[in-house]
Amino acid sequence: MSGHSKWAQIKRQKGTADVKRGLTFTKISNAITIAVKQGGGVSDPEQNFKLRLAIDAAKNANMPKENVERAILRAKGKEARDIEEVIYEGFAPGGVSVIIEAATDNPNRTTSEVKGIFNKAGASFGQPGSVVYQFKSMGQIIVKKNERQFDEVFQVAADNGAEDVEDLGDEAVIYSSPSDVGALRDILSGNGFDVLSAEIVRQAVNKIEIKDDESLSKIGNFVENLENLDDVQRVYTNIS
Repeated sequence: MSGHSKWAQIKRQKGTADVKRGLTFTKISNAITIAVKQGGGVSDPEQNFKLRLAIDAAKNANMPKENVERAILRAKGKEARDIEEVIYEGFAPGGVSVIIEAATDNPNRTTSEVKGIFNKAGASFGQPGSVVYQFKSMGQIIVKKNERQFDEVFQVAADNGAEDVEDLGDEAVIYSSPSDVGALRDILSGNGFDVLSAEIVRQAVNKIEIKDDESLSKIGNFVENLENLDDVQRVYTNIS
């Protein structure tokens, strides 16, 4: 099981800032649309697990209920046909592996914007398949420890199928198989932990450590610039 991760803490802080900037609502609406499309048009969250996670993310971001309902209606309408998921791969400054997930109604525009950020940062835009094999799908749950010890989180998570637990100070990140994330989230919540998010993510199979603060900051800015694009849903790296 993992200990404190400086990179994970940076990412968590950036995620919180994204919510405050209001960038999340558009991204979550697109995530809801993609979830319904990939779920064969099923708009019932009880029958579409990916949609359930997207709706949970909307609640965690304090997205108004009417916005969520509007996104689901859009997902069932003609507009949804124009939104598609696009995956980009490449290497950040220093050779760090990067995967970008985007939801867009104009792939040419999104590709141009993503490439522009790569070029400006001196990063290397990759071909399909150049990086994705280095990652695997995992369930990820972030909880507040509520003044409880990390060992308590660890014990509950490990006893209920968690594959890894990471300490972030006031918070902890629990990783599980994608199929277990929903049940594990409910168990953690039932044990008094405040669940901040639960989702399916891409986790690097072999992570690398960046010890130099300047390099870490440079990569963090590169990732943040990508995440600030309206069409970009998530950015993953292989930094530990």
